[in-house]
Amino acid sequence: MIRPELLAPGGSLEKLKIAILYGADAVYVGGEAFSLRVAAENFSIDELKEGIAFAHERGKKVYLTANILPHNSDIDQFIQYIKEVSKLNFDAVLVADPGIMSIVKEYAPDLPIHISTQANNVNYKSAEFWYNQGAKRVVLAREMSMAEIREIRERTPQDLELEAFVHGAMCISYSGRCLLSNYMTSRDSNQGACAHPCRWNYSLMEETRPGEYMPVYENERGTFIFNSKDLCMIEHIPEIINSGITSLKLEGRVKTAYYVATIVKAYRQEIDRYLENPEGYVFDKTQLEEIKKVSHRPYSTGFYFGKPNEEGQVYTSSSYIRDYDLVGMVTDYDEKTGIATISQRNKFVLGDEIEIMQPEGPFIKQTVTYMENEKGEAIESAPHAAMTVKMPVSVPVCVNAMLRRERK
Repeated sequence: MIRPELLAPGGSLEKLKIAILYGADAVYVGGEAFSLRVAAENFSIDELKEGIAFAHERGKKVYLTANILPHNSDIDQFIQYIKEVSKLNFDAVLVADPGIMSIVKEYAPDLPIHISTQANNVNYKSAEFWYNQGAKRVVLAREMSMAEIREIRERTPQDLELEAFVHGAMCISYSGRCLLSNYMTSRDSNQGACAHPCRWNYSLMEETRPGEYMPVYENERGTFIFNSKDLCMIEHIPEIINSGITSLKLEGRVKTAYYVATIVKAYRQEIDRYLENPEGYVFDKTQLEEIKKVSHRPYSTGFYFGKPNEEGQVYTSSSYIRDYDLVGMVTDYDEKTGIATISQRNKFVLGDEIEIMQPEGPFIKQTVTYMENEKGEAIESAPHAAMTVKMPVSVPVCVNAMLRRERK
């Protein structure tokens, strides 16, 4: 059985390191240009160098995302950009545009190329086409079913790697496509029959104010009618691995380091447990509880087991479910005294029950019984952002262990 790669988001240098420490085999990152996640912190050239060195020292990989669809004005800048980043020893570059691919092949011929999900890869002939152009890997579109993925694997060269998203946020335009026409008119835009409902004029009416029509504006908060559930396939690790997917991709370059650590660790443990004993594998339900401790929308299995219906959307709110807060990260631990040095991330106080999560092993619960500040003064509360706190912990901890607290 082929061991699949667990691919995690690296939205910043800190998140890259956390992803590696908590079990990722590879991370994907964006530079300060040519990446689709401009909301992520992204990397300067010096940070890219540091991140790549950190990963390679631990036998892990780093992929560069350059998957924008460029206009004419982007081309000359991208040529200079790829010349510069080609010297950094990336393990691959992720592209979506044929022109960008041709530039990479010309100016960085030794850099492996992965084809982004933005290229809408939904059939084996598309995958075969990119392979013949020199792609090492194809990232499959999110609207693929498990059966379709298996067929692509069967009908493409075995040395072509297949990557697919298994966890994270989904949008109404899955992999750059739209389901609105299908839902409203039964005309499938993915098969050339789009009714273009995105062009129609919509209004909103509040039920106690009949006849008062208000325009619907698109802004950074979105609208509830387009609010998809998050993808979560952690309960289906055997099906994913046996489908032939080479790389299991986690979404979340704009998420927190705590999110990355929690999701990566849960998937890492389930993948490893399955590979150790496929015949006797039973899903560990505590892992589902773990990934519910990060900020998320309700979970679904996306397109893997059939096209989403109305159950794939959340109509009541655009808010995330946030039941836990990260309150601190360990920066040092004294084995002799059992005292951990904590960098505060959210307020916590004496008497709080916290959970300590580390890269290895289950989380540990304990009550905060004593704290002191960096001057050695006893304190009852840690209210200040990034303040240094020292406190006894019930188990040995490592640097980058995380302290979380359930919201009351």
